[in-house]
Amino acid sequence: MAVFAYQGINASGKSVKGVRDADSPRALRLALRREGVLVTEVLQDAVARKRKSRDVDFAQLFRRISASDIALTTRQLATLLASGIPLVEALSAMIEQLEHPDLKNAFTQTRDKVNEGSSLADAMRNHPKVFTGLYVNMVAAGEASGTLETVLARLADFLDAQAKLKSEVSGALAYPGFMIILSAAVITLMMTVVVPKVTRIFEDFDQALPIYTRLLILISDLMANYWYLLFMLFAGCVYAFRRWLNTEEGRKRFDIWVLKLPLFGDLFLKVAVTRFARTLATLLRSGVPVLAAMDITRNVIGNTELMRIVDLARDEVREGESIAKPLKDSGQFPPIVTHMIAIGERSGQLEEMLEHVANAYDQQVESRVRAVTSLLEPLMIVVLGGIIGFIAFSILMPLLQINQFVR
Repeated sequence: MAVFAYQGINASGKSVKGVRDADSPRALRLALRREGVLVTEVLQDAVARKRKSRDVDFAQLFRRISASDIALTTRQLATLLASGIPLVEALSAMIEQLEHPDLKNAFTQTRDKVNEGSSLADAMRNHPKVFTGLYVNMVAAGEASGTLETVLARLADFLDAQAKLKSEVSGALAYPGFMIILSAAVITLMMTVVVPKVTRIFEDFDQALPIYTRLLILISDLMANYWYLLFMLFAGCVYAFRRWLNTEEGRKRFDIWVLKLPLFGDLFLKVAVTRFARTLATLLRSGVPVLAAMDITRNVIGNTELMRIVDLARDEVREGESIAKPLKDSGQFPPIVTHMIAIGERSGQLEEMLEHVANAYDQQVESRVRAVTSLLEPLMIVVLGGIIGFIAFSILMPLLQINQFVR
């Protein structure tokens, strides 16, 4: 079978397109005709990708494969394999249910490679944007141990947990982010439209204006008349910061600073510890060797300082030492985490202890996110109120002085 991309018109007259495997273009046309689709164009997948590379697909910019999509698909595949269905047939049955075109295309090509004699893990390595190194290594361990369905189920649980954690953090920060943008828009409108109109009455005022009023007028003039320079300055600062952040030294300093941030630093550390513990536990349970598991785990932490510490721990393990000692010596990992890891190593229950750490820190992250959100809301109100109060005070005080002068 080959993979074809097609375009057509359905029974209601709407344009449809997709990717499907078939023996030939004629077979594809007949199959779609039975489904009520009149095919207008059929391209074999290689040709479709070549044409697509020349065309700009704006929809693809917003069409991402989420962790939830991959988790659901992985769980479906695990269920099919646990029911005794052969791998190629299970992949074919699952592909028929997929709606996301990129995910369907990746699994279709993976199925074809497996049908040609490749292992599932090797076939998935051809799609690094869909199947991460962690995913592929777990699948390889499952194939080697003969427990692929169990590993896939465990992998689906892991992806669900990661998606939930990301959703909690991003969801909690969405409202404060929206309020910051809205507040900035309101303040900009006041400074560029309202303040210039009000402060015109001070032009004929013979007495010197208070320094805070002059500061307000200066800021208002800059924002109203030289906004493009401010925008260019802001864009230049952002560009310079991103360039600095892409350097090794810049990234290192930034990640160390992030962990020391008040209010947020502890939250970022807890999120990183949760990712570390859950990823390492999942890999070890799936039969991935400890050194390979630590290599994979370091890449999901997202903080170069903590990644450096994990690298040191991996080197110590290679020399026959424990994982807990270098983590403890770093001073970055919480003592309770290193203590539980040390107990797990001594008792031979490292995976269970890492799971306990991940579950405990999941709950701490959730409570910490709620605490940070509850603190951010009144803090933003105070800051916004202070800015608006400064604007009002800077305008009203000269007006009161004018009134006293007239009397």
